[in-house]
Amino acid sequence: MGRIDLDFSIIGRRCERAVVTAYRELRETGNDDLSSFRACTTLYRVHHPEASVQEARRLVAEWIDHHVVRGDNGPTDGCDCD
Repeated sequence: MGRIDLDFSIIGRRCERAVVTAYRELRETGNDDLSSFRACTTLYRVHHPEASVQEARRLVAEWIDHHVVRGDNGPTDGCDCD
C-alpha cells in the first residue's frame, strides 16, 4: 500500500486523527489490513471506553475508508469529541 500524503491537521477529532495515523503506519510497516483494523478499533476504544465494539468498528471503518481508501479530505461523521 503506497503512502497517501494527507494534511492530518484537517482532521479535527484527536481520536480520528490517532486512528487514521495508526492505521497508515501499521500498514506501511507490513501489518495486514485486518490486524491493523483491529488495533485501530482498540485504539478508538481507549479514547472512548463508553463505545461498544460495534460502534468502534463502524467508525474506524468509515474513517479508514474516508481518509485512506478514498483519500477524501472533507469532514466525517463520528463521535462528538474534539
